[in-house]
Amino acid sequence: MGLSSGESSGVVGAASISDVPVEDRYFLLVEAVRDYAIFMLDSAGHVTSWNPGAQRIKGYAPGEIIGRHFSTFYTPEDIAAGKPARELEIATAVGRVEDEGWRVRRDGSRFWANVVISAVRDASGTLLGFAKITRDLTERMRLAELERADAVSTQVQLASENEQKRMARELHDDLGQRLTALKMSVALLEANLNAQAATAGLVSQTHELQMQIDWMAEALRRIAADLRPPLLDDLGLAAALDWLAEDFTKRYGVHASVHLEPAEPEFGEFAATALFRIVQEALTNVARHANASHVRVEMTLADPALLLDIEDDGNGTELDRPPGRQSFGLLGIRERVRQLRGTVSFSSSPGNGFRISIQIPVDALG
Repeated sequence: MGLSSGESSGVVGAASISDVPVEDRYFLLVEAVRDYAIFMLDSAGHVTSWNPGAQRIKGYAPGEIIGRHFSTFYTPEDIAAGKPARELEIATAVGRVEDEGWRVRRDGSRFWANVVISAVRDASGTLLGFAKITRDLTERMRLAELERADAVSTQVQLASENEQKRMARELHDDLGQRLTALKMSVALLEANLNAQAATAGLVSQTHELQMQIDWMAEALRRIAADLRPPLLDDLGLAAALDWLAEDFTKRYGVHASVHLEPAEPEFGEFAATALFRIVQEALTNVARHANASHVRVEMTLADPALLLDIEDDGNGTELDRPPGRQSFGLLGIRERVRQLRGTVSFSSSPGNGFRISIQIPVDALG
């Protein structure tokens, strides 16, 4: 049932903004704003009004700033360059000026600000002063810098991986082929030496030379695989992780097992490389610090996230102790997880091994 013209809504004495004189509404509006510094300057640039937003952003109480010149908010470099006076000249000539740059708070700290200065004139066009609106954009700028740094970091990772891929290919294809050719030449030399009685005694030396070539070839394959395992590019992440676990077990005598669900997950090149490097770095930490007998790698892909757990049965550590050498490897893992928009946690205690738990959103793996 509706209200008659004489009935109230039940709120006794309720005030309305329409009851406030027009000239006071603007004052209330300015006083209510907290995210912007809004204040007036006289024609010479001295502060004549000061809202709560200005006090919050710049740090001055009204009694501390009213009457002072607005150049107080500018850096010494800008003052020396005449920027405050130039901005008033532009605002006077064209009506307004907008700028972004560093400004100075009462405590001397700097913040990145968006500033608009507008000329205020009376009905006859006489300049009365200026209205100045300042917004603190420091956090927005920091976020933009972090985004740029993240993009640069990602590009550096890509460039590094591409360079390692190129080096691995050259080592495997070029130097590897040269060693193979050298071994064949030594084998031919051995046959020639063995065919003549006068030189048959030198055959044992060629055997030693071939053994040295075999060792060099094996070391070359290992270095190339560490730079960039060809399996990662040719057969995918699952095959590369199986090879990594097998190679790790042979090198260090620490049994490494890998379980993937699904068995053949498909990821984009950047994600596959990052996941491989995460596991590789984790295994390197185990070899260097854990004194473990077994390490387990489990990767489960279940929308909306990929779960990756890497756990060893080694010495463990106190996570709240000062950072040590092991921390550098963990920092690398953190960075790669961050680039995939994931989260990582570490759990360990003395005598209870070390566990790395990672979650990565599925949409970051394409």
